[in-house]
Amino acid sequence: MPERKHSFPPVVAPDTRLLVLGSLPGERSLAAARYYAHPQNQFWQLISPATGRDLVPLAYAERLEALRAARIGLWDVVASATRPGSTDAALRDIEAHDIAALAAALPELRAIAFNGATALRHGLRNLGEAAARYTILGLPSSSPLHTIGLAAKAPKWAELSAFSRPGGGDNA
Repeated sequence: MPERKHSFPPVVAPDTRLLVLGSLPGERSLAAARYYAHPQNQFWQLISPATGRDLVPLAYAERLEALRAARIGLWDVVASATRPGSTDAALRDIEAHDIAALAAALPELRAIAFNGATALRHGLRNLGEAAARYTILGLPSSSPLHTIGLAAKAPKWAELSAFSRPGGGDNA
């Protein structure tokens, strides 16, 4: 039986306006204990415009600080699951995070974005009626397994800028 895998703690601040939720970190991310650690994952490229800076060359701690400065939070919809490898299709025995409770604890939260179809499906189920309080954005997955190119993904990800604070300024 595959080993049980666990998500990381949320990366949020009290003034988070946008929460971006993935499914469950893949093997490379789990091994590195960092969100989106696989070098071919396009997350840091895709989220950079919403922060007003290029996050790709930054150290991991600086990337997270840039997200917080832009009022962007990061977490996963799956708290733990069994899964051989890194594909969402292989997720089994899923235990969900209480996304509604986290969202309720973020008084400035305006939007919740889901990185990929699996995150969207499980996340909406987890949010339940609380989803009506937020703008919900389904994003094409940043995973290297999602075969559409970066240019095709970028326009939908660009919508995140409406809910963040690019460059650390206030666009509330």
